[in-house]
This record gives sequence, C-alpha cells and structure tokens, in this order.
Amino acid sequence: MKKRNLIAALLCSACLVAGSVNPVLADASKVVTLGADLTDAQKQTMMKYFNVSADQVQVMTITNQDEHNHLDNIAPQSQIGTRTLSCAYVKPTQSGGIKVRTANLNWVTGNMIATTLSTSGVKNCEVVAACPMEVSGTGALTGIQMAYEKASGQKLDETKTKLANEEMVVTGNLADQVGKNEATTVVNQSKMDVIQNNVQNADEIQNIVVNVAEQNNVSVSQEEIDKIVSLLEKIAEQGYNYDDVKDTLEQVNANTTGQADEALDGETSDDTVEVDGDSSDDIVNNVDDSVLGDDVIQSSTEDPTLEEETGDSTDGSDNNETGIPEATDDGTYSESGTDESAGDESSTEESASDESGAEESTGDESASDESGAGESTGDESTADESGAEESAGDESSSDEASDAAASDETGIPEATEDADSSENESTDESAAADSTEIDTSVLSEDAKNNYDKLALFAKGEYQGDADSLLAATEDTEKMATVTLDEQTGKDLAQIVEKDYYDILKDGTDSYVADGTESFQSTELNMMDKKLKKLFGIDEADSTEDSNGEVDETATLLADVPQEDKQTLYSDTMQFLAGLYGENTASADESAAE
Repeated sequence: MKKRNLIAALLCSACLVAGSVNPVLADASKVVTLGADLTDAQKQTMMKYFNVSADQVQVMTITNQDEHNHLDNIAPQSQIGTRTLSCAYVKPTQSGGIKVRTANLNWVTGNMIATTLSTSGVKNCEVVAACPMEVSGTGALTGIQMAYEKASGQKLDETKTKLANEEMVVTGNLADQVGKNEATTVVNQSKMDVIQNNVQNADEIQNIVVNVAEQNNVSVSQEEIDKIVSLLEKIAEQGYNYDDVKDTLEQVNANTTGQADEALDGETSDDTVEVDGDSSDDIVNNVDDSVLGDDVIQSSTEDPTLEEETGDSTDGSDNNETGIPEATDDGTYSESGTDESAGDESSTEESASDESGAEESTGDESASDESGAGESTGDESTADESGAEESAGDESSSDEASDAAASDETGIPEATEDADSSENESTDESAAADSTEIDTSVLSEDAKNNYDKLALFAKGEYQGDADSLLAATEDTEKMATVTLDEQTGKDLAQIVEKDYYDILKDGTDSYVADGTESFQSTELNMMDKKLKKLFGIDEADSTEDSNGEVDETATLLADVPQEDKQTLYSDTMQFLAGLYGENTASADESAAE
C-alpha cells in the first residue's frame, strides 16, 4: 500500500513538473503554406513577413503538382508553369466573412481571392497571400484552399474548389481586358444575384451578366459573357446559401465599386480590423511590410485604398498585360501602369492599344497567354459603348495632349496630334495588323512550344519579370542582367517575338547561307542575323537601313549602351540555342570580333 502511494506521489510530481515547463505548441488553427520552389532564405523571408515562427503555426509545402491537381483543365499548362512560389497564411474564424491581404501578387487581388474562396465553400476566414518577389498569383488559391482544410479540419467540396479556381481564371482573363476591379465587380455582382435569387436558367443568367456590366459601365465581349454565364450555371447548381456568402460578397462589392472608399472617407471603423471582437490576433493587419522592401504591390479587402497607395490602381490600369505564368505559381507578370479600364476615353487612335503581340496571358506565371501572343477580345481594337477603344492588352492607349510626341510600338516619335499624316495612319494600321498576325495555331507543336518559351524569356529578360524568366529557363538563379525602361522593354519583346514567329511560320526555305553561320539550325542562324541587326552588333553606329531610311529598331535602342545591347544579344541567343540543344560559344566569338 505504501509502495502504491509512493508511486502515485511520484506520478503526480512528474505531472506537475511537466505542466510547469509549459511548452510552446503550434496553433493548429493557423497554417502557413510555402512554395516548394522557393529557396530556404526566401521561405524565411515569408515567415518574417507573416510575422510568425514555425513553432506558432503549422507549415505546409505546396508543390507544382498540387497546383496542377487544382488547375488542370481550368488554366493552360503554360499558365500553371513548372515552379510554385506563392505562399499563404490562413486562419479560420467564426464570423466576419473572408478577409484577405496580398503582397507581390500582380494578377490577382485580395477581392478576387475573397470572392472565389467563398465559392470554395469557405464562410469565415483570414488570409494573407504573398510572395518574396512579384508574381501573378494564379496558383495562390491552391495553397489557400489546402491550408484552410488543414487549419479547419474540414474537407472542402472538390466540385466547389474546382469552380473557385475556374472563377479565378475567368475573372483574371476578363481583368486583362477591362481592369481588375471592373472584372471582379461584374463577376461578383452577377454571382450575388444568381445565388440570392436561385437563378438557374442560362438566358436569365446571361441577362444578369449583361445588365451588371452595363450598370457598371464595363464593356464585356460576348466571348467573356459566355464564359461567365457557363461558370455561373455551374455555381447555381451547387445550391449555395446566400447567408453563408453574404458578408464576403457584399464587402467585395463595396470595395470594387468604390463604396467602401466613400465609407472610409474621414473615418476608419475599428470594425474593419476586428475579428470576433478581438483585433490582437488579426493576421491580415499584423504583417511586417518592411521585410519585402519598397514598391511592393499590395491589396486588402479591409483597406481598399491599399491598392492605389502601392501602385496597383483600381481603375483597370493595373492590368499586367498578361499575367505571367506563375512561375509556377505564380508566375507572374509584373506589368503595371497600363491604363486599360473599360471606359478608357484617352485613346482615340485607330489602333493605339493593341501593341503588336503584347502578351496578354491569363495570368499566371507565364507572361503570355497560352500561345504567348496578344489576346484580343475578338476584334483588333474593340470599342466599348462610349466609343473608347478597349484592346486586350491596352498598354499605350493614352494619347495625352501633354505628350509632345506619342511613342508608337516601335519607339519612333509619331506626328503630333494636329498633324494629319497618312504615313502615321498607315503605321498605326500596320501595327494593328501585326497584332493579329500572331496565331500560333498555324505552328507545329514543337514550334509553338518554342515560341511560348521565347515569349516568356522576352518578358523576363527585357521587361524584368522574374517569374517569366524563371518559367522560361527553370533556373531559380537566373535574373535579367540589363534594366530597360518599361516601354522599351515591351517594344523590344514584341519585336523579338514577331521576328521569331515569322521564321517559325514562314519556314527557312528563303534563307541563303553566306558562310558566316554559327549554328547548325537554320532557325538559329536566321534569328542570329536578325538579333545582330536589332542590337547593333554588326553595325553598332548605324541607324539607317539599306535604303537609307531610319531604322526604327535601332532608334528604339538608341539610348541603350552598346555593352548592354551586347549582353541582351548574347543572353537571347544563349536561350534560343538552348531550345535547339546547341551552344553559343562560336556565336559569342563571332559577336566579340
């Protein structure tokens, strides 16, 4: 008996000692996801940004296969990419709807994620989605959905998660044409009406979409209307309870239509940052902004002004003309500053916007659309109801009177507005025609794949888009070595893509060897000659062509140092040679001579 009592006493003492240690355990209700293709240092950066440590949260790694599982048959393979970079911090809550903050995502916004996450079946949740470098964020929803399931212990309905990803792609594609807030407004308001009124009929759904677009002065092509209607028909079949999504959808609508901005004028409500009456554990407003540096694009459902303050404006100008493939996630695209709103009245030229082949991808990681070519809405330059041109990749439309000489796609000054120059009209028409010539469906599968990769490389190398470069080269250490101004980078990318496309489309029969060839492949030799001329490798000081006319491409790069042009030439040919399994040693020697 005494022995038994002694044992009991020892056990009690052990329990007391163990209890006094009070170990720190991870909060099972909070989950951080990290992209598998980030370096260890980048993963640490994201943990610092989220303001948590590994012993405070559960940590998951999201792979590219996870993204494919969620996005296959919804987004093009080129958009899904081959690397996963996006990260997320997720905390389920008991009320308040879905609250989202984003950083370094330039194709999706917090509002897009919030409304699509509600389609997944999530009712209340806090989310921070971010990346250490700028990416499109197409695959961000995958990590968020997986994190929510782990944090909540609830399996989301597979059909609804697929619908959510489809909604993200449909909204993102529309955003490329009309602007992020405009696209989100059209899809979100239409979804609200369909769910609230249990609308099932396709014709009725189409009327809703058309009316919503008109009421918000957004010009939507019939092709995009059809995609939205198809999506909403599937959503209608799921029988959502409007009370479950009401808080989220109405907050998103207030944000994207500007109603939230008006409500915040002059005062900020504490309710916007409180969660269940307690803001001390609010992950959306507890990040460490300083970790990611300056000029980070951010958005928040709780602070709709954050997009404007960080350069991601709400008027449609934030369109990344394409959406780079998510480097695997997120590919990326870092386009900004292209006034592309549906009601853009600043463009009056016949073809001002569609800059010859500007890549307009569905957003994810690969800078270009599935084919890498400019994706138009169905016509070369679609005029919305107010007469404003709305091209799919409108990057240069603004013909401001304050500009002494507008720059066309080649960088050559155009005639001033009061000059009625038929030559300029001809140039504009030619530029518009060029934009329709990029049709990769006429290429063989191998040629199309090579073109798509070159389009990604061009966006990464000339426009400084890290995710496009990563998607093209699959080299995590690869970075653009030369910095060009935004317009020059875009114009240069379009010229190089068009030159390569023409070679692939027209074939190599016209090529005449002259003994200076450096490569085995005729395509490479033809591109080598074009690039040497473009970058002034053979005739660095010449700005005239064989006919004595001003060489537009030479003028485009006139302010670029010759050393930088040599670097751009070498890097481009090295990439192209890699596509054909050749090296550039001999070409480099030739260029050096």
